[in-house]
Amino acid sequence: MLTRKQHELLQYIRARLEGTGISPSFDEMKDALGLKSKSGVHRLITGLEERGFIRKLPHRARALEVLKGPEAAVQATAPGPFAPNIIAAKFGGSAGRTPERASPSEPVHLPLYGKIAAGTPIEALRDSTSFYDVPGALVGAGEHYALEIEGDSMVDAGIYDGDIAVIETCDTAENGSIVVALVDDEEATLKRLRRKGNSVALEAANEAYETRIFGPDQVKVQGRLVGLMRRY
Repeated sequence: MLTRKQHELLQYIRARLEGTGISPSFDEMKDALGLKSKSGVHRLITGLEERGFIRKLPHRARALEVLKGPEAAVQATAPGPFAPNIIAAKFGGSAGRTPERASPSEPVHLPLYGKIAAGTPIEALRDSTSFYDVPGALVGAGEHYALEIEGDSMVDAGIYDGDIAVIETCDTAENGSIVVALVDDEEATLKRLRRKGNSVALEAANEAYETRIFGPDQVKVQGRLVGLMRRY
């Protein structure tokens, strides 16, 4: 599965190669996708390369080869049925609230918005063409969606690479909640939220990662973690 920006970039690279035979420059890719910096392009290129959609040709500047087109990224529902482990835990926030819940015996069909980094932030993703069934016991009132965790910065909170996070859509959260945070309107990450004065901290749960500090207008809460599912 590709993020929306990865999909757009792959289409752009392929069109340029088919039209001119020359790979676009990082500046051209940045402008075409409306990104603020070339570092965003680098993250997208790395993601496409890791997923096997492109490769960098050795000893040639700006040389990229498309191995798979965007159509190969289309993914329907999550792979066949399996017996998931449901990780019961309190992730902070909504203390004392008792929402009306879905029937625990019935699965809930949630949009799967792809991967979110529990480490270095990645582009925010809204790909509602994929879905994931989660037990009704994990979902309360309100809107929810699912994300696949990528990275290891939240391992000390029991959140591991490959876990499926169940997220309640919201734009506010209590201090100490684990949230989907949108940084500078272009990157999303899963971190513990801390506010102090006019500063917003996104705190990892792995001592190998530093806490990142932002101004009050740089971070927007996109949702709150309410459950996890894990394959073994």
